[in-house]
Amino acid sequence: MNLNAMSPPRWMLLIALSGMGMLAFGLYLQHVVGLNPCPMCIVQRYALIVVALLALIGWRLRGWGLAATGVLLALSAGFGAFTAARQSWLQWYPPEVVNCGRDFYGMVENFPINRAIPMIFKGSGDCSKIDWTFLGGSIANWSFVCFVLFGLLGLWVARRSRSVQTA
Repeated sequence: MNLNAMSPPRWMLLIALSGMGMLAFGLYLQHVVGLNPCPMCIVQRYALIVVALLALIGWRLRGWGLAATGVLLALSAGFGAFTAARQSWLQWYPPEVVNCGRDFYGMVENFPINRAIPMIFKGSGDCSKIDWTFLGGSIANWSFVCFVLFGLLGLWVARRSRSVQTA
């Protein structure tokens, strides 16, 4: 595969569109299929939002700005990959005691609203539970693969945009 067939800004646009598609699919799984995201899933969503936003910003930049955005994108994708890898580890080797969060109704019934609202964004569900698979991989496994690809592409964009500027 020839990465040079597309310009670095177009790769950034492709990363941004892929990230938004992944976020849309996650919201579909949550609101249509009924899968509750766990706290690690929520953290991965935040990392994906940062990756998509950085990619959108990088799409409009050139030169050193694009290179810096590529590096920041790779760092954000690395954080997302780390979280997805940790969740995959928990899925492969589930702990004896699950302590991943409370359900929504339990939070509202047991806590005042000013404490319950922040807890809602922490997610609910079991981080070690596998609710959905595709080709044998869980959501966390596929998130890890995508984050690694985004990170590698971000580094490639940073290197390529810097070398194009110095040439």
